[in-house]
Amino acid sequence: MAKKLYVGGLPYSTTEDSLKEAFAQAGTVETATVIIDKMSGRSKGFGFVEMASEEEAQKAIELFDGKEFEGRTIKVNEARPMEARPPRRDFNRGGGGRGFGGGSRW
Repeated sequence: MAKKLYVGGLPYSTTEDSLKEAFAQAGTVETATVIIDKMSGRSKGFGFVEMASEEEAQKAIELFDGKEFEGRTIKVNEARPMEARPPRRDFNRGGGGRGFGGGSRW
């Protein structure tokens, strides 16, 4: 069964291909994803790698956690499910603070 790993501290220049290539040293990489900021189009400095088995995932953690990758020390551990977060406030719809909606200006 595939095992998903969190990879943090990535250089902003890291590509999905370079991440996949590096983690292939530990075994079969199912997927490698670098998380990209929607607004800037730039890497957020972390990603996920899915290894084909639990054993390969453990080997990847041992090989890469706390080690240097492309000039930065990275953190590698088992990925946790994303926690539920409260909905974001949509500032484009008005309401709320001064200047964001109806009412007097000052």
